[in-house]
Amino acid sequence: MQFGLSETQQLLKDNARKFFAGECPIEKVRQLLETDTAFDRELWSSMAEQGYTGIIFPEQYDGVGLGKVELAILMEEAGRALLPGPFFSTVALAGAVIDACGSPAQKQKYLAPICRGETRATVAILESNASWDPLDLQLRSANGSLTAEKLFVTDAAAADTLVVVARNDVLVVDAKSPGIVIAPMLGMDLTRKMYSVKFSGAQGEALANPAGRGKGLRTAMVALSADMVGGMQRTLEVTVEYAKMRKQFGKIIGSFQAVQHQCADMYLETESARSACLYAGWAVDQDAEDAECAVAVAKMYASDAARTVGNRGIQIHGGMGFTWENDLHLYYRRTKASETILGDAIFQRECIARLVIDAPASVSTQATSAQAKNPHIERVSS
Repeated sequence: MQFGLSETQQLLKDNARKFFAGECPIEKVRQLLETDTAFDRELWSSMAEQGYTGIIFPEQYDGVGLGKVELAILMEEAGRALLPGPFFSTVALAGAVIDACGSPAQKQKYLAPICRGETRATVAILESNASWDPLDLQLRSANGSLTAEKLFVTDAAAADTLVVVARNDVLVVDAKSPGIVIAPMLGMDLTRKMYSVKFSGAQGEALANPAGRGKGLRTAMVALSADMVGGMQRTLEVTVEYAKMRKQFGKIIGSFQAVQHQCADMYLETESARSACLYAGWAVDQDAEDAECAVAVAKMYASDAARTVGNRGIQIHGGMGFTWENDLHLYYRRTKASETILGDAIFQRECIARLVIDAPASVSTQATSAQAKNPHIERVSS
């Protein structure tokens, strides 16, 4: 059994870290978050040249053809670099849903341009009831016509294509078509802008297999969890570095046992979240029996762990951790926003509980084993 990354996966990780360090340093991130969309065309083109925009999609649609584990590896490095703009929304969210729901002709039409870096996309799901449960969606398409409002749509202003999730359909809509009004919404994360999208009779094309949206969204949750892991890793690195040089009472604060314990806990949470995320990616790739549960566990654990790591990182920094000049708050903002996207930890626990109740014996046994090892899951049964 292989517990570490393969040679190819490690090479992908190393190259991605070098790429983001060179093409998207924190100074550039800060410049982009001051713009309306946090989107940089040159950076996007460079990512397309690396094959990142088609990383998980079949070669017949100009993709690279790698798996969800490789996507998680790339997204972790993107999260560590605080990559701004619509990469998650386009590739891991909209692209994954199109790949799971579209016919071959629709994939050639909508997915291939994403792989080539020619278009950007996002998914519109959330409505005024603020529920991520598909059964709570109110929007129904009528012969491809949409009249409704979707809220907290990530990167909508930078998108060429909107993938709209309705109760009975999944539709692709040209973001520039008549009957669509996109307006900015206040959001905590400055690197991924949020928008409301109002549809007034806008026309869309229904994807051939709307039942596949669940698999597409599971891919997105793996990617989002990995993004949080990357932020946790960078927060840990910055905090340990600070603890090694900051003096208090004439001593380096890293020499205090209380600070060491907090750093150790941050490391534990980061590694545990990474393991859960990589397993979830593998489970989705293999269509494993427990894939849905594994993804929910990964999103749940990463959401809780990222908040814990962020809190402790800021606590060790003291008041300096809250200042605009310090980068730590940017990671904290991103984590808080990512917690809620596609369902927060509470929502994921409810999903896990339903899956455990309805699951066959083999999956229930796996979930019970995970519960015994993971203190966060214990709350499902309490």
